[in-house]
Amino acid sequence: MMVSKIRRLRPFLSGLALSCAGVAATGLAATGAAAADRALVIGIGTYQNLPPDLFLHGPKNDILAIQGLLTKTLGYAPDTVKVLKDGEATRDAVLGQIQSWLIDGTKPGDRVYLYFSGHGLQVKDLNGDEEDGMDEALAPFDIKPGDTDFTNTILDDDLEPLLEKLKDRQVTVVIDACHSGTISRSLTVDVAKGIEGARYLPRPFAKPVDQKLTRGIRIDTGVIDKPAKLTEAGITTWSAAAPYQVAWDDTRLPEDKRNGVFTTAYIAGSQPGKADANGNGLISNAELFEFVKAESAAYCKTQKNCENLDPQLETQTGALGASVAKPEAKPQTVVAPVKIENNKVEPPADAAYAATPQTTTQTTTPAATTAYAAAPAYVDANPVAAVTDIVGKPDTGDVVVKIDHAGAMKKGDVFHVSVTSKQAGNLILLDVNGKGEATQIFPNEFAKKITPLKPGKTLTIPDDYYGFDFEADGNGESVFVALVVSDPVDLKDVAPATRGLKAPTAARDTVATIVGKLQKTWTGDLDTRGIKWSMGTLKYTVE
Repeated sequence: MMVSKIRRLRPFLSGLALSCAGVAATGLAATGAAAADRALVIGIGTYQNLPPDLFLHGPKNDILAIQGLLTKTLGYAPDTVKVLKDGEATRDAVLGQIQSWLIDGTKPGDRVYLYFSGHGLQVKDLNGDEEDGMDEALAPFDIKPGDTDFTNTILDDDLEPLLEKLKDRQVTVVIDACHSGTISRSLTVDVAKGIEGARYLPRPFAKPVDQKLTRGIRIDTGVIDKPAKLTEAGITTWSAAAPYQVAWDDTRLPEDKRNGVFTTAYIAGSQPGKADANGNGLISNAELFEFVKAESAAYCKTQKNCENLDPQLETQTGALGASVAKPEAKPQTVVAPVKIENNKVEPPADAAYAATPQTTTQTTTPAATTAYAAAPAYVDANPVAAVTDIVGKPDTGDVVVKIDHAGAMKKGDVFHVSVTSKQAGNLILLDVNGKGEATQIFPNEFAKKITPLKPGKTLTIPDDYYGFDFEADGNGESVFVALVVSDPVDLKDVAPATRGLKAPTAARDTVATIVGKLQKTWTGDLDTRGIKWSMGTLKYTVE
């Protein structure tokens, strides 16, 4: 731990401890399968009432890949996985199996996994619960085109009440589909015929839409487009694309070998080592999210019809640092089961690994919680390592943090912290110590001006205007975490200047609250995309 003391001003800061829309909803980390764990895997590439040019090649391969993920990585027994393929996946069969296989066949605390690969779409909202007048929907095998709209669809209004019934289970829902229909200028040519590889169904007799009008209409999220109450219930919701973006089959591959771009990245990132940005053997929800974003963006750059592809994540912020599967054992890593209660992580009681399932409490409403026995949510017991699980991004060198002291420091050593960023943006600089405490170094009330960083220009804290220096105190390893936010996002509620250089807060909760806000969709201009931000870290030791 490191404590900053003021020189020339008395240390009243002595508390400073320096130290479209494919959708997936994921519950907390999973371990060995219990008897009642259930998975329902649905893949539809051919459709009873649609022309062949609207068929998809990827779903048949997606369901095989997901079965492998479930049984090999996530620990589901083969007989707990039910598959509905093409003609088996009618509207009645899908809704019926969600009820009978997943809901009726499980009990509180069990794991539930629902996967859908196929077409998504929008249809006219008939009950008035959609601000944009459109319902998001999935296309079952027996979807029917009408004169102006599709019928026999699976609406978000059908899915959400069913998912609510699973709120006391550990639920994972993965839907690799797209709902957006006629979305942007890249889809306005022959829109009714569809675009190869795009996982959406245009409305019957769809006409090209003016770009400005299209770009001005926004949809909040995807097929599950009212995520708040599901998030409160402990479900983590992943989306393959931001609103008005498209989910895709990977058209770079031969037709018989294609998969969904989102599904491929999601499965690859769940394997040991792939998405583990900090190399601690634990793949967190945040790390998987950043991996899927990077893979999706790389695909989009190869496609002329893809302008942006930004997966989305809706989760309790406390679950950002939790593992998506039982962590890979590594000598330098100690993992522990934790409680996630009222959207916060209860730190591990000690550094010992415990494989016995613990009682997990998950938020169901802002005012109440429901407790039940469930598989543990695994986190890194070391808070210095855990903070980078929560941030999720790899440290690519875009943001460089330095201190002007070589090697380990001793108590009383004077030092300054500097931050240099390749991109312009607003800085949040946190210091996390081995006790799990975070101190906000910047912004703070002592900075003469809270101005954005300029590319390549170094900010030093404290500078001459502060009237004091930092002195090392305590002992052990700590880490500086610098977040540089390039979009003009209002972060005053999660990182107010009034908190800077004052009493430390709980590191896991503080970092997760900030990162959770940075993972939202950016809607400040005509593009719909993820917020642009970067990060850098620096570990240091006080002896």
